[in-house]
Amino acid sequence: MSTPAPREDFPALHRTVPGGETLVYLDSGATSQKPQVVMDAVTHQEMHSNGAVKRGSHTLAAESTIAYEKARESVARLVGADPEEIVWTKNSTEALNLIAYVIDDISRGRGEAVVRGGRKKKERLSAIQERLTLREGDNVVITAAEHHANLIPWQELCIRTGAELRWFDLTEDGRIDVADGVIDENTKVVAFTHVSNVTGAVSPVDEIVARAQAVGAVTVLDACQSVPHIPVDLHALDVDFAAFSGHKMLGPTGIGALYGRTELLEAMPPFLFGGSMVEIVRMDKTTYANPPARFEAGTQPVAQVVGMGVAAEYLMNIGMDAVERHEYELTKRALEGITQIPGVRVLGPTSPDQRLGVVAFDVEGVHPHDVGQVLDAQGFAIRVGHHCAQPIHQHFGVHASSRASFAPYNTAEEVDRFLEALARVRSYFGLEDEELR
Repeated sequence: MSTPAPREDFPALHRTVPGGETLVYLDSGATSQKPQVVMDAVTHQEMHSNGAVKRGSHTLAAESTIAYEKARESVARLVGADPEEIVWTKNSTEALNLIAYVIDDISRGRGEAVVRGGRKKKERLSAIQERLTLREGDNVVITAAEHHANLIPWQELCIRTGAELRWFDLTEDGRIDVADGVIDENTKVVAFTHVSNVTGAVSPVDEIVARAQAVGAVTVLDACQSVPHIPVDLHALDVDFAAFSGHKMLGPTGIGALYGRTELLEAMPPFLFGGSMVEIVRMDKTTYANPPARFEAGTQPVAQVVGMGVAAEYLMNIGMDAVERHEYELTKRALEGITQIPGVRVLGPTSPDQRLGVVAFDVEGVHPHDVGQVLDAQGFAIRVGHHCAQPIHQHFGVHASSRASFAPYNTAEEVDRFLEALARVRSYFGLEDEELR
């Protein structure tokens, strides 16, 4: 099977691991490998155009500012957003925390700093802030499938505001069970994952968004596991906020993005304070810049921003439809193979439909860390642990799991080799099944 992302573009895929085995990288759900073009862009920015963004009139400052905003345009185009709706953050975790902290500030009456303009504008911004205000008696809805980054901020927000935390439970195979009664007229925020980082299950976005909109709640989408793997159009999904990270989409670490509807960002006070996010500063009062600059205080990681923009262009040049088709075939192949291995259980749906290439599994009698070490010795890089998603592991009755995840550069041959290696893991520990002896 050919790959939509040429393997020669990825230097890391051609190295060996200690012991001489060629690397088979199956941990892109945690951090993807970067193509040479991304690394070249980062290096070029640092070596030839390093300058302060929006802080100077000299050539390097101008080049940096142009590259910085071009990256915003590229990332916005990848996810079906407008450039002014994209805020740079250091990762998706910061993006999700930004939303929760700003809602807390608004709930404490600290949103007045951005309510200015004519009477109609002030009324509009005040109405949006009321929508973002949490009080006792209100509730926030999440799901039991969430990564900790889309769970703990909402736990803490509810503690601080007195709101109730609710959640959708899971079906037997780990899909979100959109039960009646969880979202009600007191729901103010509905935060949920687009794709589970454990089961790979795709959430029923349309249904959840419709229920939230029916009661006026804002929606927050964790898109970390979807943006790199399937076509995503945030305007079509009709969510209010979304978060995703550069390092999961063939880009650098240390950079992520928050998507927010323009009218919501406009009504939100700053998250951090300092340079470049201000309009006028006096000793007794400060007014703040319009979004997205309002949320980008201080010197930004310009080279990483540039790298994320190039990664977005790289994915669009491949074509997200092609990426989705390729990874569907890899996932189908992996699921069919794993379900045939005695003593190995897939966590989540065993059909490739409505799920992506994140495959977590439990090897009976063998700790996930031991599974990972045995496979690593043969060149296979997988993830082990609870994947920052303990509640969904509790749902399946395990403390941790092993996980293989795919990207556009993986091949069918790699999947087959992985399955062969996985089938031998239990025998390393004297747990080989009778039918295999």
